[in-house]
Amino acid sequence: MNGYRTLATARRVLTELRHDPRTIALMLLVPVLMITLLRYVFDGSPHVFDTIGASLLGIFPLITMFLVTSIATLRERTSGTLERLLAMPLGKGDLIAGYALAFGLLAVVQSALATAVAVWALGLDVAGSPWLLLVVALLDALLGTALGLFVSAFAASEFQAVQFMPAVIFPQLLLCGLFTPRDRMQPVLEAVSDALPMSYAVDGMNQVLRHPDVTGDFVRDALVVAGCALLVLALGAATLRRRTP
Repeated sequence: MNGYRTLATARRVLTELRHDPRTIALMLLVPVLMITLLRYVFDGSPHVFDTIGASLLGIFPLITMFLVTSIATLRERTSGTLERLLAMPLGKGDLIAGYALAFGLLAVVQSALATAVAVWALGLDVAGSPWLLLVVALLDALLGTALGLFVSAFAASEFQAVQFMPAVIFPQLLLCGLFTPRDRMQPVLEAVSDALPMSYAVDGMNQVLRHPDVTGDFVRDALVVAGCALLVLALGAATLRRRTP
């Protein structure tokens, strides 16, 4: 990997996104709108919003970053842009790292915006620091970016990229502990949930929700999510194809 080439790739991606306001709106505003909608769905039961709002604050950025990243990367490959870039002295690691850096910067803005609205505008009540919520939300968004880069290598069209969402995201959503505590699940499903990164993202948010201080479980959850994001990025670099047949 070369730092200059990585930064050049990130700058190119950000320049292209700047001319696509709909994509920027999708990434930045959809999580905020979903959190706001959730708050008023439970308008008569604010404690319910406090219970699940923190978890969804991490899940929504992961989903939106997964969709946008997978489709944007696939578009680069099907248009031939990726093949032309890799014909230059640009390694796969440079390309993946550049994409991750560009979308990661947007993830910072997205996570900060969603966390600020949830805590200060919608009154999400958490025992811990809102900055810890931001940390987990950002890690979740980066994980969604990494997963999107990875699955885009196996899709032949944008429609197929979207089809990966039920296979990659929905099982994690069902098993992450959002709907029922993981220790109450059937033992096999509990074991599967222990291997899924979204489970640790939800656990990390719940640690902030319930504890005023940083706990050992919170540190473990944050490290697991960050490690999974790095691992998936490495797999994305290894499986990246120059073009779609």
